[in-house]
Amino acid sequence: MADKAELREQMIDAFEGADYPISSPMDLVPALPNGPGTKFESGDFSMTAMELNTKLSGGDFPYDSADGFVDDVLEELEENGHI
Repeated sequence: MADKAELREQMIDAFEGADYPISSPMDLVPALPNGPGTKFESGDFSMTAMELNTKLSGGDFPYDSADGFVDDVLEELEENGHI
């Protein structure tokens, strides 16, 4: 089972370097340590940033901070049974 706090920390670390506000997922790519291949893992959960983008509805852009973006990502992953 995935630890949401652990995933949140990994995602904040990966996304906080983006130039906020962001208006699309593409605005996050330059901040990712391994680009779209950046992997988020906890327990039995493992997805790259690219895979996350295909699993999410698109978000509520624009986002003013990594915190708001990551909170929405985790909420949607949970709602869709991914974590």
